[in-house]
Amino acid sequence: MHIVRIGGGSTEQHSADTIGAKAANLARMAALGLPVPPAFVLPVKLCSAIIDNDAHAERHLRDGLQEGIEFLEQATGRRFGDRRQPLLVSVRSGAARSMPGMLDTVLNVGCTLPAVQGLIRTTGRPRLAWDCRRRFLESYTETVLGLDPAPFAAHLAELTRSEGVTDDRALDSEALERLAADQQALIEDRDDRWLEDATAQLDSASKAVYRSWMSERAQAYCRLQNLDHLRGTAVTVQAMVFGNGGLSSGAGVAFSRDPSTGQAAPTIDLMLDAQGEDVVSGRRTPDTEEAIARSLPSIAAELRDYLGRLEKEFGDVQDVEFTIEDGKLWMLQTRSAKRTPRAALRIAIDLAHEGLITRHEALQRIAGIDPAGLGQISLVSADKAVIVGIGASGGIAVGRAAFCSESAQSLAAAGDPVILMRPNTSTADVAGFAGAAGIVTSVGARTAHAALLARQMGKPCIVGCGGMTIDVAADRAQLAGNAISGGDWITIDGDSGGIHLGRRETVVTRPEAELAEIASWQSEADDRNRDHHEPELDHGRASRPRRERNKKQADHRHIGG
Repeated sequence: MHIVRIGGGSTEQHSADTIGAKAANLARMAALGLPVPPAFVLPVKLCSAIIDNDAHAERHLRDGLQEGIEFLEQATGRRFGDRRQPLLVSVRSGAARSMPGMLDTVLNVGCTLPAVQGLIRTTGRPRLAWDCRRRFLESYTETVLGLDPAPFAAHLAELTRSEGVTDDRALDSEALERLAADQQALIEDRDDRWLEDATAQLDSASKAVYRSWMSERAQAYCRLQNLDHLRGTAVTVQAMVFGNGGLSSGAGVAFSRDPSTGQAAPTIDLMLDAQGEDVVSGRRTPDTEEAIARSLPSIAAELRDYLGRLEKEFGDVQDVEFTIEDGKLWMLQTRSAKRTPRAALRIAIDLAHEGLITRHEALQRIAGIDPAGLGQISLVSADKAVIVGIGASGGIAVGRAAFCSESAQSLAAAGDPVILMRPNTSTADVAGFAGAAGIVTSVGARTAHAALLARQMGKPCIVGCGGMTIDVAADRAQLAGNAISGGDWITIDGDSGGIHLGRRETVVTRPEAELAEIASWQSEADDRNRDHHEPELDHGRASRPRRERNKKQADHRHIGG
């Protein structure tokens, strides 16, 4: 079996159908000279055979992993699971079409106890090393072993309370070492020698990522997005870079333009001293670009430059994941950004004006948009919201409050619009998303997977609503001291981030200027098509009208810019 190498001097290019869109785009970033950690890819074609436990495919998997690890060791100068110069890797999914948050990832693979000592030796940072160990145990236990993460979360919550800190980022190295030991004790009865065997960890993690293709959330997403034709996921194994090494490190997500409004300005979220899952999972609320500008100003400028270069390379708005390790920027992923219908219209027009795409391409990109989704819905009255979060997907939604996906689906089935309100919405809630008119979360950011899915589905979304507490069991919530119950009517504004009690009156305005411009482009295209197919039986009679039409088209082009 042929593995595909990325970075480390390799210039191989393969299609998304072969290695998944994530890996194909990663290879293009590396070819552009952007800083990409070296990686290798196991192809999509192995997916169904691994799911079926095919012995021949599993042998190919082991051979591919061995060959790939040798490549990464050569590219990084480190050794996998070594006690002196350890190499840790991430194991990521990637189908031919982007499925954000629907498939599994395992980080810090190879973080055995000897590797922990090696990290301490090479970095001088015991906190980083023990943080990687406990993160690995959490990720592997949930994704590979399929165990309930609740006991791990309870241990972490108890430790932060006993240490008198607000979250795990404030725990010192000694506390994290104790946490890792407690976590290991919870799962030692499930240890078939993988705990201290880096190769066994990698083999099991790769199989788990392949098998996540059959997860309920992935299959539900494929049905909702008409992706049933896809043949599975690839597996990308990449050298880890560490965003959790202190305040000169971090992880983030950036959009080259605002995916909610279409505004031509980057949208950047960063969490210092964190790894990527902290940002995209929506379990925490990160800082914005201002945090980078204050702490790491050169990184902010570098990231903006890369966003511009990637837009030009792909001819579309990009959604980028990045890590900063000790003040160095690393690019981990890029893909075309999911966007609201309103943003899609604005972006298509702007990209055509900027010459990144043609008008014909712009028309193709918005051809499937429902005109009803282009209206700008706003509140008639300007009453103060009872609570304000972060507007992540624009628009107004009015509906009955539901605090779990099951309740949302039940209320929606009864014919009422629903607002799904969750402490932290995971992609496992995709069925609830589909039935909801809008989504609200207590934590998270504009770049979390939940917000991304809301934009793709064209649903208003508010995240980072810190004054909202939800008691799912009691079917109640508190909005800055205002109590609501499941089924109560609320109104949310995905632009301002405001939440209002009750059913509010709304008004709809349409982006008439943008729609008129698109209509003129479509008229020009229709005229060209008629000219192309029109029979010319009487050249004398046909020539004058055609000249007049050509003049009119030229005038339209001039007016349209």
